Amino acid sequence: MNPFITTCGSRARLAGLLGLGVLLAADPVAARDLTIAVGGSAISMDPHFYNSGTANALTLHVFDRLINHDSQGRMTPGLVESWKPVEDTVWEFKLRPGVTWHDGRDFTADDVAFSLARLPSVPNSPGGFGGFVRTVTRVEVVDPLTLRVHTKTAYPLLPSDFSSFSIVSRHVGEGAATEDYNSGKAAIGTGPYRLRSYRVGDRTEFTRNDAYWAGAQPWEQVHYRFIPNAAARSAALLSGDVDMIDQVPAADLPRLRRSEAVRITEAQSARVIFLNFDRSRRGNLPFVTDNAGQPLPANPFDDLRVRRAFTMAIQRDALAERVMEGTAQPAGQWLPPGTGGYNPEVLPPAYDPEGARRLLAEAGFPQGFRLTLHTSNDRYPNDAKVAQAVAQMWTRVGIQTQVEALPSTTYSPRSARQDFALRLGGWGSSSAEASSALVGIMGTYDRAAGTGAANVGRYSNPELDALRDRALATLDDMQRDALLRQAVKLAMDDVAIMPLFTLTNIWATRAGIDYEPRMDEATLAMSAQPAKD
Repeated sequence: MNPFITTCGSRARLAGLLGLGVLLAADPVAARDLTIAVGGSAISMDPHFYNSGTANALTLHVFDRLINHDSQGRMTPGLVESWKPVEDTVWEFKLRPGVTWHDGRDFTADDVAFSLARLPSVPNSPGGFGGFVRTVTRVEVVDPLTLRVHTKTAYPLLPSDFSSFSIVSRHVGEGAATEDYNSGKAAIGTGPYRLRSYRVGDRTEFTRNDAYWAGAQPWEQVHYRFIPNAAARSAALLSGDVDMIDQVPAADLPRLRRSEAVRITEAQSARVIFLNFDRSRRGNLPFVTDNAGQPLPANPFDDLRVRRAFTMAIQRDALAERVMEGTAQPAGQWLPPGTGGYNPEVLPPAYDPEGARRLLAEAGFPQGFRLTLHTSNDRYPNDAKVAQAVAQMWTRVGIQTQVEALPSTTYSPRSARQDFALRLGGWGSSSAEASSALVGIMGTYDRAAGTGAANVGRYSNPELDALRDRALATLDDMQRDALLRQAVKLAMDDVAIMPLFTLTNIWATRAGIDYEPRMDEATLAMSAQPAKD
């Protein structure tokens, strides 16, 4: 068993849990419907619109990927049966025969070519998938089931990149807008479920695809509900209103673990929760003023001393132990130990408020300044609470900090427009290796080159970009990992972002349901099965 993944049943009764006075039925699920309540909202059913964990999990019910990841992050065949390099700069993909779209049309290599061309060009995307095809120079359709992808240079991580996005059809997708996917008109996939309805910020309804190439799922209907309040999710599970929840509140865990009527599953996450600075402006930064309320003449975050002061003023142990109640691990980089590119020499910054004050004074801010920290309030476990705790820590060193917490549907597009000076975010790597963040959130923003698609702060470090590119063109796995470790250290020494902690992913289900916990945090009906015991 993977040491990061545990499953726990329990022995005590649930009566009186959380003061509800209800008892959740422990019988196996009789109906073949599954109702899931999630804590994060997906803003679109277009699988290419926004690269976020919640959106990816939702759209994976309808759309397949060329290559999948199992629960532990290992690549497995999806719509392709095999892949191999045939030249240094050419990869060949053999597609799975017999796959059909939900409307009965055959899936072919031409659909893949269309998807690769669509990825970097979805209008109004707040953070898309173009970075995953940035090395592609040409796509060659050899025959209906064979595709050859030509790259600028040798690129050994192309299969990993190609496991990060879904495939849409040309015959439905050509000319379709994101709104057509949201309405269901263009939401015709090859996946295990068909879309019945989608309501942003509320719920999504799926119907089983009985002709699914990998075999029909056990659930005839899946009701995928968005319940942002953690206590309300627990209440919905306990009352029998839903069968499964994610982002289980840490305060409920001890009693839930003791119950015979609930099963808890958990896995170490490949997601980091972090803070990042706006570097898109040289002066007059929004939501940042001096102590008299006047705009600052220059962007303080361009000064490394200021960035280091901010990260030194954060007590990460307290965030993990108190705010997250033991369901997170303090982080000094963006991936946990055991993942590709993890650098054991890069530790969480020591909490040093006096040192932070000294650095601020050296940078010309002996009395600090004022700012607003922006965060979502429904995207990550305790996201708004974490932001409030960090704000208090910064205020103690002279940075008078207020917090504005917004729903994800408002927060995400505003963040993508660089509306905020400081923001809380998260990044999850389904491939569990360091390069995706180096491309996506710390790579210099370049739409044409496909880098920095999620770099909403517009951080740029040419030295880091060059080191990343050198690593990604290195064929030898050990040499590439060594270069990625160097890149991790360079990024963290420069305080490109401020990692706070990595999460533990936790799900709770009725006792009649088994759920396979996933390192990539995706909440999927496909990972839930009627219990065998």
